[in-house]
Parts: sequence; structure tokens; C-alpha cells
Amino acid sequence: MKQTALDLGLPTTERVADVTGHGVELGVVVAFGRLVRPEVLEQIPMVNVHFSLLPRWRGAAPVERAILAGDRETGVSIMALEEGLDTGPVYARQTVEIGPEETAGTLRERLGRLGTELLLARLVDGPAGLGTPVAQAGEPTYAAKVTVDDLRLDWSASAEVCHRLVRVGRAWTTFRGKRLVVREARVAGEHVAPAGGEGSVSSPPLSPPLSAAEVPAGTLEANLVATGDGMLELLEVQAEGRAAQPYGAWALGARPGPGERLGT
Repeated sequence: MKQTALDLGLPTTERVADVTGHGVELGVVVAFGRLVRPEVLEQIPMVNVHFSLLPRWRGAAPVERAILAGDRETGVSIMALEEGLDTGPVYARQTVEIGPEETAGTLRERLGRLGTELLLARLVDGPAGLGTPVAQAGEPTYAAKVTVDDLRLDWSASAEVCHRLVRVGRAWTTFRGKRLVVREARVAGEHVAPAGGEGSVSSPPLSPPLSAAEVPAGTLEANLVATGDGMLELLEVQAEGRAAQPYGAWALGARPGPGERLGT
């Protein structure tokens, strides 16, 4: 944003209060992460392009929390900014489905494009085109910032829950006392769309078959990890101090032994 403004010859600042006193008609906030002081809001009307269907997932990490919760849909809300945390009335909203393999990164990019289109359509005739906002209705939920500890894989959880964590990004476990980031994975046996085209492919059959009820959670069998319910197939990992690589390439160097477990 700053570089685009500079290229257009527009002044920039990192202090929100600096925008007052310049005849600003409307302020737009996207993923700002801080509350705007009330004295600024008294002088300049502002809207927030928020990546959720408010009042669900107010707060700092709505995309990540929607995925972690297993939500099937989310969306964009254009809301009037007020002193509270994402509590303002909503001018417009649009719903999208969350793909079963969609990552937080791709979903955030998609919502960014959607939010831009939605806002610009409302502003064709200036701020008055926003219309009259409608108060949020329903029970609010809060999207707390995702911490490093939140991203640690718990192999006693289900394969589906572990898969959601991987989709959020930077999910990690340990192997022989060192951190191992799981960058890409899928629930074993599920049909998934290949990256390059249409149709579907399925993960290979388990041979010999492993059951999470029969082996400790986190146990490795080829590229399959036992979880509390089902198996997670590891596709790409990143060892501590190394570049990301396909699981097979990592395993060739790490040589995990029979019955060896992740999370140790």
C-alpha cells in the first residue's frame, strides 16, 4: 500500500492521527490489528474490510480461526468502524465456501480480492454509496491471534483436526527432539483435487494398515502418521534449519525407524 501511494505521489504516514485535518472523507482499514482512537473516529468516518461474517470471528485472526473450527463457509463484511473490537454495523457482506484443502494463505488472498471488489462497488458514487449499515445480529465469537503454541500438532487429536492446523500454516511437531514443520498434508484415504487440474486422486492404501486404536499417536509408517482418529499423510515438511522438502526426501535423510514417533 505504501509503495503504491508513493508511486502515485501520495503522502503516507504510519500514525493514524495524522490523517485528521486534511479533508479526508473516508478511511478504510484492512487487517489493521489495533483499535483506532475515538478522537480520530469523531473526525473521520471509517470502514473496516473484515474477513469473516460478523459477528462470527471478531478479532485478529478470523481466517485462521474459521479453518481451525472446521467452518464450511466464511466471507467478507464491510462494517462501520467504531471504538469496540469489530462491533460496528455492517454495510455489506458476501459469503464464500471454504474448500476442504484450502489454506489460510489462499483463503485470505481470495477474501482480499472479494473485499476489494465489494468495497469499490459501494464507493462508485463516493462514501454516500455505502448506504445505511445494519447492526450485527447473533452471538459473537472471537478470533484470538494464533500463537506458536497453538500451531503445535497434537497427534492424539483426529486426523481432520491435525489437517486443519496444517492448512493454517507453520504447524509443527518434533522428531528426535528437533522441530519439524509440516507444510502440507492430507487426511489419508480422502479424495482430493490435484493441484494442476480437475478430477480427484486418493492417497495410497495403507500397507500394512495402521489403526490409531492399535498404535501410539504420532507413530510413523512410511509417510503416514497415526492420530487419535485416522491417519494423516505427510506431503511436505521442513526440518529445523533446513529448506522445505517432500516428505520422502526428508525421510531418506532422517531414516525414521519402525515404530518411531513424531512429537518426541
